[in-house]
Amino acid sequence: MANLTGEHGLDLRLMRILNVLLDECSVSKTATILGQSQPSVSLALKRLREILGDPLLVRSGVRLIPTEKSLKIKEQVANILCEIDALAAPEEEFDPSRFDRRFRVYAANCLGTFFMPRIGELVRQEAPNMPLDFCTIPDETQIFSELEQGKLDLVIGNWPMPREYLRFAPLLETEIVLVMRNDHAMAHRSSIDFDEYLALEHLSPTPHTSPAISPIDGQLAQLDAKRQILMSVAEFTLVPHMLERTDLVFTSSWPFAEQMAQSGNLTIVKAPPELARMRFYTLWHERSHLSPGNQWFRKLLRRVAKEINEDIPIISNKIGDKAIQKT
Repeated sequence: MANLTGEHGLDLRLMRILNVLLDECSVSKTATILGQSQPSVSLALKRLREILGDPLLVRSGVRLIPTEKSLKIKEQVANILCEIDALAAPEEEFDPSRFDRRFRVYAANCLGTFFMPRIGELVRQEAPNMPLDFCTIPDETQIFSELEQGKLDLVIGNWPMPREYLRFAPLLETEIVLVMRNDHAMAHRSSIDFDEYLALEHLSPTPHTSPAISPIDGQLAQLDAKRQILMSVAEFTLVPHMLERTDLVFTSSWPFAEQMAQSGNLTIVKAPPELARMRFYTLWHERSHLSPGNQWFRKLLRRVAKEINEDIPIISNKIGDKAIQKT
């Protein structure tokens, strides 16, 4: 084992990445499994190649395949990690029904009606003694300091560029659409282009001064563009009422927009393709990565996201269809 540890700088984090890389032969799959970004895993692979003096994975057509040295050390790496994990294994299996610590989550407001009620239902069924606080996402710097200090357990976010040093796992992604009242000048359109979008007057759940935690304004910033936010509201429940009484438009995820449009007073229009898709993910700090309660809650989120993902391809086909425009 001396050739894998010691003075060469192969720490536990690198060994875990190496173990998954040798199993998956894919940087992107490794990043998803470990809850890390692809650039982070690519940098780790570069460091591993330097330490071990071998390319480890080489390209063969469109695939990566292991080198002879990779095949030689694969079992040794796996055995070392098994021994380390055995030392840290909990003495008892985690039982959510006995978990009674208060759990605090920052969650994007637009998840409210189609995501969080299902989470609440499962928590009450499986961990009835666990107090759970869903909080509105505050200033970006507060999020990361509270995760680091243990005041916050997890974040469900949707802004474009989460911090690299936090643990990350994708949940779901949806179409981005516009919502407006039925007699809005653009309501007869099935879609609008990017310049038209920027010229519209917008309602937003975050003020124009907070692009870092806005999935829309963060994406626009990457495109070196800015929309006209003429009004912002802190509560998502106010959005449909504000839209019905103004000529403002609201940009949001398809599931949330579809629920708002069920009132019959609002119309959904496709957003410009430059806005891409809205991606939701979880963020947590390394300090709580192995926490049984945190692990259980992350699995619960993935279960709910899977349910929603199975429905999204069906309902998203209706975007732009006049059948969803309530008259």
